[in-house]
Amino acid sequence: MKRRNLLQHGGLAGILAASSAPALAQSMPEVRWRLTSSYPKSLDTLIGAAEHFSKRLADITGGKFQLRVHAAGEIVPGLQVLDAVEAGTVEVGQTIMYYYTGKNPALGLGAIVPFGMNVRQHNAWWYQGGGADLYNDFLRSKYNCLAFIALNTGTQMGGWYRKEIKSVADLKGLKFRVGSLAGQVLSRLGVVPQQIAGGEIYQALEKGIIDAAEWVGPYDDEKLGFNKVAKYYYTPGWWEGNAPSLYLVNSKAWDSLPKEYQNAFTAAAAESNVLATAKYDQLNPPALRRLIASGVQLRTFSRELMDACYKASMEQFAEWSDQNADFKRLYEHYSKFMDEQISWFRVAESTYDNYMSYVKQKRK
Repeated sequence: MKRRNLLQHGGLAGILAASSAPALAQSMPEVRWRLTSSYPKSLDTLIGAAEHFSKRLADITGGKFQLRVHAAGEIVPGLQVLDAVEAGTVEVGQTIMYYYTGKNPALGLGAIVPFGMNVRQHNAWWYQGGGADLYNDFLRSKYNCLAFIALNTGTQMGGWYRKEIKSVADLKGLKFRVGSLAGQVLSRLGVVPQQIAGGEIYQALEKGIIDAAEWVGPYDDEKLGFNKVAKYYYTPGWWEGNAPSLYLVNSKAWDSLPKEYQNAFTAAAAESNVLATAKYDQLNPPALRRLIASGVQLRTFSRELMDACYKASMEQFAEWSDQNADFKRLYEHYSKFMDEQISWFRVAESTYDNYMSYVKQKRK
């Protein structure tokens, strides 16, 4: 696919195009599409990204390209967005791909990878390292759609628990709402993973249907009220070193668009990604302070538990690579890029971040 140039330069092209939108609009057709999201209206960060994206798309095209945003359940349930886009029920979906790893574990590599890259490293892989091209070749051939990053939460939290998780033994029999890739890894350690859409997690925790749940981070978790039904809040979410939600586009619908609208879509999606990630970085710190003030107990997973989870992750990846050619091809590409990124980040980024954490803590 010849999308790399579009991905690399679409953002600038879209910004420049905005100034000439009236001229563009005069000669271009009107397009009316629908977007169905996996997220409820209450989460202004997640579905808010789609609403901003829709507005920018209209702005760039002088109002000619309209995208109506629907929250989870308005057209299809939150866990059926990929199916709706693939079938052409809607043209666009906003979702996170770990919902669909039961179809194919390779789908999860478009979302989260346990012990994977952070948000900057993932963006480098996706936009500059060939990740988007590779993943979209797979999506187009198998699921009749293409993907654009919609937003990224950054590294997520490790979830809400009714009891402390002090060792690997505490995981045995734990009914845990967690994304599928991580769920399959954790099942090796005795966890009973549960796949539940975001808007249904609170009720499941409240009624004791599940013992624990992970969602996103302080701001979104506070919005959904998890601190009212679980006391212990763990970090880090090692299964989500970054967590990109995607805009999925039906490939036939995409191919029907004029090139100018494809450029506008790509530019608006890139802006959506940047601004939503910045919003999370702005909103999470005060949200965490509020949660702690409300009585939440912040905990860090032990090194013993992290090591066990890392070992289980590598075993699971090896098994999937042996069984699934799609996963093997994508993960080998992803992993090689990640190794190089981590080596580089160790030189400057991590050294700087570690020192700043040390010196700021020392001054308190």
